[in-house]
Amino acid sequence: MTNEVTIPLLPCPSIDDIVAFYSVLGFHTTYKQRKPNPAVGLQREDLNLQFFEIPGFDPAQSYGSCIVLTSDTGQLYRAFAAGMRAAYGKVLVSGTPRMTRPRARKNADGLSGFSVIDPGGNWIRVFQNTPASPAPASTGRLGKAMANAVVQADSRGDARQAARILDSALARPEPDDDPVAVVEVLVYRAEVAMALDDPATAAEMLARVDRVALSADDATRAAAAYEAAADLEAALS
Repeated sequence: MTNEVTIPLLPCPSIDDIVAFYSVLGFHTTYKQRKPNPAVGLQREDLNLQFFEIPGFDPAQSYGSCIVLTSDTGQLYRAFAAGMRAAYGKVLVSGTPRMTRPRARKNADGLSGFSVIDPGGNWIRVFQNTPASPAPASTGRLGKAMANAVVQADSRGDARQAARILDSALARPEPDDDPVAVVEVLVYRAEVAMALDDPATAAEMLARVDRVALSADDATRAAAAYEAAADLEAALS
């Protein structure tokens, strides 16, 4: 048979909090019940998620996760980010809920991916489903450090290990370091600091970004990193 559909069923401490958060991302409720067990179904276009409520459930201890495949991770990220900015005045980058940015994943054949960590602590992992054009493999010591840190923080959720990788790379500057790579690593280190509830380090890293000298061509290549920096600045304010 064909055309089967699988819908993940994920835990949460409150279906009301889940509905409120996912409505910001453009989801609508397709089903909701209070008895015998609180549960809710949500949908955004072809993306379906369902949740069940567990009294006293701790999102920090959640192992809930699912994979979402899409033809354009950037487009979906921008839609989610726009919803967050409209509702919260910023993109959520720390605490729970939060969202990571689309980045090439070394552990996913270089395809772009980002994650939404919802109020239940569930990781909704969004990946590009078109393997024809993966991102080029990271080169240079900073590019490799960045790729390894992304695996730790954005895939495994181990922000502390990602911070160690990035700090080690930043502590050993070399004359031939690509200034754009320096900016990208600093911005990502700031994002990791926010995930670790360390706004002082995040502010320090963003201040260092402002001191990196870039040519006009470099600034164009670093546009995505500067966009991420602006979101982090908003989150810090």
